[in-house]
Amino acid sequence: MSQFEQHPTVKRFREQEATREESVTTLDADWLRQLCLDAGADDVGFVEVGQLAIADQQRDILTAFPPTKALISFVCRMNRENVRSPARSVANVEFHHTGDEVNDISREIVTALERRGIRALNPAMGFPMEMDRFPGKVWVVSHKPVAVAAGLGHMGIHRNVIHPKFGNFILLGTVLIDAEVSAYSAPIDYNPCLECRLCVVACPVGAIATDGHFDFSACYTHNYREFMGGFGDWAGEVAESRSFKDYRQKVSPSESASMWQSLSFGANYKAAYCMAACPAGEDVIGPFLRNRVGFVQEVVKPLQDKDETIYVVPGSDAEAHVARRFPHKQVKQVRNTLVPPRTVEGFLRGMPLLFQRNQAEGLDAVYHFIFTGAESHQATVTIRDKKLNIQTGLVGKPNLQITADTNTWLKFLAKEQNLVWALLRRQIRLKGNVRSLLAFSKCFPS
Repeated sequence: MSQFEQHPTVKRFREQEATREESVTTLDADWLRQLCLDAGADDVGFVEVGQLAIADQQRDILTAFPPTKALISFVCRMNRENVRSPARSVANVEFHHTGDEVNDISREIVTALERRGIRALNPAMGFPMEMDRFPGKVWVVSHKPVAVAAGLGHMGIHRNVIHPKFGNFILLGTVLIDAEVSAYSAPIDYNPCLECRLCVVACPVGAIATDGHFDFSACYTHNYREFMGGFGDWAGEVAESRSFKDYRQKVSPSESASMWQSLSFGANYKAAYCMAACPAGEDVIGPFLRNRVGFVQEVVKPLQDKDETIYVVPGSDAEAHVARRFPHKQVKQVRNTLVPPRTVEGFLRGMPLLFQRNQAEGLDAVYHFIFTGAESHQATVTIRDKKLNIQTGLVGKPNLQITADTNTWLKFLAKEQNLVWALLRRQIRLKGNVRSLLAFSKCFPS
C-alpha cells in the first residue's frame, strides 16, 4: 500500500466510503422549499437548468458551477416605505441591509445542503461582481430571468421583477445546486405590472418611456453615478485637476461627501424612483386602488418635487427630459460613464445601450462598418424611425461606408485617437455622405 493511502485522512475517508449511503440525486421539493423558508426567504421557486426559459443563461450558469442541475430562486421583501422615502439615505440603507440578508440566506441554504453532501454555490445578490470583465457582463448569474422562470413574478415596464404578492419591493437570490428537484416551478400566468406608468412619470431622467422603451444610458448615468463608471469618471476628475481649487470647481463639496459616503458605507443609488412609485402587488396595491390621486400626491409627487442634482450626458435625451419635465432640478453634465469597448464585438453590443432615439428623430440612414487589422468584422447599422438595427455583414446600400483599423477605431472611441489624424493617415476611411457621420454621432452622445 502506498504512503499516500496510509495517510490518516485518506484512510478515514476510505473507511467511511465503504459504509456511505448513496448520494442524494433528487431533492424533495417540499422539503427544499421549507429549508429555504426556514433560512429566511419570503418566497422560493425551483428551475431545471435545461429549462427553455433560461436557455440563454445556461452557458453562464454552467461556467460558474459546471455540475449545476437545478437552480433555487428566492426573494426577500424590502420595507416599502423606506424605499419610497425622498430621503435616499433611508432607501439605500434598506437596499443594502436587504441585500445582506439575501446573501446570508443563500449562504445558509448552501451550508445546509453541503452538510447533506449536496454541492451548491451561491453567487452574490449584487456586488461584489467580476469587475475584470467590466464593461461586459460582470454578474455571475442573471437573477431576474431565473426568478421569472421560477414563478416569482414578471418584469414590469420598469425592468424590475414584480412579485404577485410583494410587488417590486423585493431583492432576488439564486443558488445553483448539483441535484435534481422532485417538482419544478412554472412562470405565473399573468404579469403583475399594472401598466399605470407611475414609474414613467417618477423617473427623473426619462429612462422609461410610455411605449416600454428603456434608455439604459440615462438610468446608468444618473442612478448609478457612484458605481463603476461614475466612480471612474470622478476619479478622472481628481486626476485631471491641477489643484484643489480646480477640483472644487468641477466637484461640489456635497458631491465629494456623497462619494466618500458611498466608499464608506456602500455605493448609493441616486434615484430608483421607478421602484418607489410602483403600486403593483397584492400587499401593495390597496392605497392606490382606494385613492389614486392621494397615492400620487403622497408617493410620487415628493420624488418629482425633490430638489436634487441630475447627472446627464450632454446632448442626451435625458438632458432634454430634465429641462422639459423637471426644470427645478439642477443638471450636471458628465461624460458617458460606460467604459469604452475593448473589442469590435463590445462596440456593436454596446450601441443599443447608448442609443438616444430622440436624437435620431428624422434620421434615415444605413452605415456599413468594415473593420480590419486586429479584428476583422463587417456590420450594417441602420437608424430609421428612431430605431436602431444592427446586422452582421454588409446589407443594402449604405449612406456611409466606414473602413477602419480596429485598434485605431477603439482608440478613437476611447478619445485616445484624433479622428482627423486617423483620416489623414487613412487608418479610418469614409466613403459616401460624410455628414451622416455627424448625424450618427449625435445618436450616441458622449
